[in-house]
Amino acid sequence: MASLLHIDASLFPGEASASRTVTAAFADAWRDAHPDGTIVRRDLAAEPLPHMNVTTVSAAFSDPATHNEAQAAAHAARLALIEEAENADAILIGAPMYNFGLASSLKAWIDHVILAGRTLGEGTQSLAGKPVVIVASRGGSYEPGTPREGMEFVKNYLAGALSAHLGITPEFITIELTLAPTVPAMADLIPLAEASRAAALADADAKARELAAKLSGEPVAV
Repeated sequence: MASLLHIDASLFPGEASASRTVTAAFADAWRDAHPDGTIVRRDLAAEPLPHMNVTTVSAAFSDPATHNEAQAAAHAARLALIEEAENADAILIGAPMYNFGLASSLKAWIDHVILAGRTLGEGTQSLAGKPVVIVASRGGSYEPGTPREGMEFVKNYLAGALSAHLGITPEFITIELTLAPTVPAMADLIPLAEASRAAALADADAKARELAAKLSGEPVAV
């Protein structure tokens, strides 16, 4: 029985969020393909994590036997997040672009999960090789060849950080031009936005079924 850790970071709920719409489609297809599997949800917008501070960092680089009460609590919370990721057979992440970068709540999760001697470091990358699918949503287009290609700091950051620190090579599902239906200046791009949305939903369905089948050893549901 395979398990999926489903993480969302969008500030908007439900179908008001492009990334949540696509991660939900992925999760639905996962359930359909693997009804005996489990899904653990973590909503970083509804339940934001504390950002890294001196207490968290000092706890990571000191003997647990010397931790004060605040350090012990911060480190325990961090280890719980790591164990949640370790216990999942696969991870699904909704990663909307805000001001050309990650949602701060998702950056906080990544900062907590990267821990030297546990998930980071030669011979200690406990998440290495774990399947991770990231739904990257953005109001415009930042793909290669577009005018804003050089301002793509979501997929590039996640690919680099997860690979270099955690030994993970993520797969991406991209949904673009999400602002086209509401921004008059982007009205001509609505057909492209609709095509991007349709492609992302189809990609999510296909990737979920493929991954569920691979992890569970079951045939792909059609």
